[in-house]
Amino acid sequence: MTVTIAPVKSAPLGFFDSGVGGLTVVRAVQELLPAEDILYLGDTARLPYGSKSPETIRQFADEDTRFLISRGVKAIVVACNTATAHALPSLRERYKLPILGVIEAGVDAALANPHAERIGIIATRGTIGSHAYQHALALRKTGLIIHGQATPLLVPLIEENWLEHPATAMVLKSYLDPLVEKGIDTLMLACTHYPLLIPVLQELLPADVRLVDSATTCAEHLKNELQRLDLLADSSHEGKLEIHLTDLSEEFECLARRFLKRAPGRIQRAVLG
Repeated sequence: MTVTIAPVKSAPLGFFDSGVGGLTVVRAVQELLPAEDILYLGDTARLPYGSKSPETIRQFADEDTRFLISRGVKAIVVACNTATAHALPSLRERYKLPILGVIEAGVDAALANPHAERIGIIATRGTIGSHAYQHALALRKTGLIIHGQATPLLVPLIEENWLEHPATAMVLKSYLDPLVEKGIDTLMLACTHYPLLIPVLQELLPADVRLVDSATTCAEHLKNELQRLDLLADSSHEGKLEIHLTDLSEEFECLARRFLKRAPGRIQRAVLG
C-alpha cells in the first residue's frame, strides 16, 4: 500500500540510522540549515545494519520510516549508507514524501570534478557488497575506474574515540595503500562515521586525492531539494534537535556529543512497530 503525505514547511526533518553515524549528517544540516527542526531516530537496539541481509535492512528501514512519519516529518533522510543502498528504492515506492539517501549526493559531488577518473570507495562490507556506489557512478559516467574497499574496522575505532591513536592510522594505511597504488584521484567516504577521520586521511593520502564525504554532500543535496519543493523552514526560527533511540545507553550520549560537537539534549526511547 502506498502512503501519501502532504508536507508542510514548519514540520521537522526526519533522519534515521542504525546508530550514531547519521549524526554527522545532522550536524552538517544544522550548520547549513540552522532554522530546521530535526527528529533523529537511531535504531541502536539492532545495530549495525552493515552486517545484516538486504531483506532485513529493508524491513528495519521501513519500520524506521513509519516511526518518523508518525511524528509528522516533512522529509526523510536515510542517514545510513547501507540502508540507502538496500532500502531507498522500496521506501520511495511506498511512501510519497521527499526521501533522500546519502549515495546520490556523494556521487554528484564525486563527479562534479570533470577530471575524476579513478574513484576509490571505503565503506562497510554491506555497502561495498551492495555495489550501489559502483553502479550509480558507472551509470553517470562511462570509462570510470572504480575500486571499492570494505573497511570494517573503522567504525569500532571511531566509536572508541581512537581518532588520533596510532592503531587507527595503521589500519587506515593498510586499507588505503592498495587504493593509492591503483592511482585513485578521488576517495569517497561512504559511511557516515568517516567524516571524523578526515584529518587522519589528509595526512595519509597524497595531496592530490580529493575527499568526498557523505555528510556535507547530503546536507547540500537536502537544501536544494527543500528549496525546490518550497519546504524550507522560516529563517527566523531557531531549529531544535530531538533524538529517539530504540535502546538507551550512556555510551550513545558520549558519542552523540562527539559527533555533533555539542550537547545532544534529552534523548528519548523509541518503540517501533
